[in-house]
Amino acid sequence: MAKPDYYQVLGVSREVTVSELKRAYREKALELHPDRNPDDPNAEEEFKLCAEAYSVLSDPQKRQMYDRFGHAGLGGGAPGFGDIGDVFSQFQDIFGDIFGGGFGFGRRRRDPNAPARGADVRTDVTLSLREAAFGVTREIDLSHPSPCEACRGTGAKDGKLEGCATCGGRGQVARAQGAFVMTTTCPVCRGRGMQATEHCPECEGGGQVDLERVVKINVPAGVDTGQSLRLSGKGQDGMRGGPAGDLYVTVHVEPDDDFQREGFDLVHRLSVTYPQAALGAKVEVPALEEDAEAAQTLKVPAGTQPGETLVIRGAGVPRLNGRGRGDLVCVVEVEVPTRLSREQKRLLKELDGTFDDG
Repeated sequence: MAKPDYYQVLGVSREVTVSELKRAYREKALELHPDRNPDDPNAEEEFKLCAEAYSVLSDPQKRQMYDRFGHAGLGGGAPGFGDIGDVFSQFQDIFGDIFGGGFGFGRRRRDPNAPARGADVRTDVTLSLREAAFGVTREIDLSHPSPCEACRGTGAKDGKLEGCATCGGRGQVARAQGAFVMTTTCPVCRGRGMQATEHCPECEGGGQVDLERVVKINVPAGVDTGQSLRLSGKGQDGMRGGPAGDLYVTVHVEPDDDFQREGFDLVHRLSVTYPQAALGAKVEVPALEEDAEAAQTLKVPAGTQPGETLVIRGAGVPRLNGRGRGDLVCVVEVEVPTRLSREQKRLLKELDGTFDDG
């Protein structure tokens, strides 16, 4: 059976340019792919014929001979494809583009042996409310993997590597899966294309060792639970001369006996006696400052009711931007004594009688 004209197969004229030819083949291959034509028993053969036509017409010498003598001018030089996997293998650059690189062809792979940035390291720090409010310098212990100095992170003794025999130095291996050829990272060299002639005794070939170190951090005033501090370049060292990663420190603030934090404001439960609430009084309120003896005086107006709030402006948490402080909100709680002396009971009954008379 005579083969059809290759130009007709691709739907192009004999004056087609190289770029037009490639574009036509890409469109035709996508149209004829067997996966897109599951009910067409001839789809695979048409797909392979399309690839055969492109293989001839994209080669300047073969195209010249074909133009002059037709199929006879190829002298048996027209390629044959055993299956669709052969097509993908030969035209990797084209099919990588058509299918978005999903089959491992035509993609630009980052050089696996190039310098690589180190991983970020994350840890936590627990602070008291006052430390978080006014800032503090802390030393924190870190433990994480780090590139092995003995082998410079290569995993090879003395850093000596050779081409990977499994992938031939490509870093990837291909295998046929149905209509496609799938490429995956080489399991032996892990994509580097190189492997150790002898494993490094320090890291046992892993390229990393556990590192313990101490890092000093300066916690700014005003931080709160859940916020993270970023220390640039304080993470894991880079591989093969790459830059270090970053260190992220998440803050946790311990509960405080005197205050509850709400943003930059502080809430304090202020206990007063019944006479203080009724008659008014000046009471001491604890201050946030580090000085344990620090206190401030607050005036309780006469007739203050339970649950009322009294505010001390600017006595809260310093703001992160350095512009002032929040407020101290005192919520009044009236103490009700649980045990009374005989005299106290007598006086309260007498006082209670005056309310009845009024």
